[in-house]
Amino acid sequence: MKRLLIFTLILISLNSYAQTSQVFDAETVHSEILNMDRKYAVYLPPSYETSARSYPVLYLLHGGGDDQTGWVQFGEVQRIADKAFDDMIATEMIIIMPDADTGKRGYFNTPDNTWRYEDFFFEELVPYVENKYRIKSEKRYRAVAGLSMGGGGSYFYAMRHPELFSSACPLSASVRNYDKETLKSWLDRTNTTYTEAQLNTYLEKQSSLRMLENADLDAIKKVKWYFSCGDDDFLYEGNSLVHIAFRQKEIAHEFRIQDGAHNWTYWRTELPNVLEFVSDTFHQK
Repeated sequence: MKRLLIFTLILISLNSYAQTSQVFDAETVHSEILNMDRKYAVYLPPSYETSARSYPVLYLLHGGGDDQTGWVQFGEVQRIADKAFDDMIATEMIIIMPDADTGKRGYFNTPDNTWRYEDFFFEELVPYVENKYRIKSEKRYRAVAGLSMGGGGSYFYAMRHPELFSSACPLSASVRNYDKETLKSWLDRTNTTYTEAQLNTYLEKQSSLRMLENADLDAIKKVKWYFSCGDDDFLYEGNSLVHIAFRQKEIAHEFRIQDGAHNWTYWRTELPNVLEFVSDTFHQK
């Protein structure tokens, strides 16, 4: 009986110290730039509540038609991250998932700068969450990834700010290479205003290969890159062209064409690989 009592007390003690991750999918930050409150989701790893340490961070961007809950609801980020950490293929990290589908859809400023989401992301969201949570704020401990529209966001964010990210993982990325007339037609369909000069500037900033031609290659090479796209994905060609351009520029990167299409089945399968890849950049060699 005494042994049974001791065993029961041990179980109670272990359960009281059980570590579980947490996800909050309706957090808000006020944006002066966008003149509104913006939502985001956050994943806090299992040890967050029972430790005083700081953590690396992954900014995980959703695709078109989703919001900050996309990776939580459909991407099953909590289950997948928990398993990756439990299996020790990835190190514990905080994951921030911002909403880019309120007001206007997308991760970038408009050509006329009347909507400045990209400025909001870097000037308001990143400082806010890295102050609110115990996040390591050095480049080495910051990564960005995303799918589809968010894959394009992760590509352009890391290309434009290689000093901020240790790694970038565009999945099924929207990295189209617009010609002027195609871009103009798309902007007109979305009722976006612009001058001819603004159109020309926007074309240079939003075409993936043009962006690469004008990039600081030494800085870009200091980012660890992981590209992945399904072999049945309609964005396969654009991703392949970026891969070829990276090879031509001698930019080290991982490029994976896997069996799959443009869907959550593919992205859920890839998320553990993303967590493992970014974790490798967080570690000391």
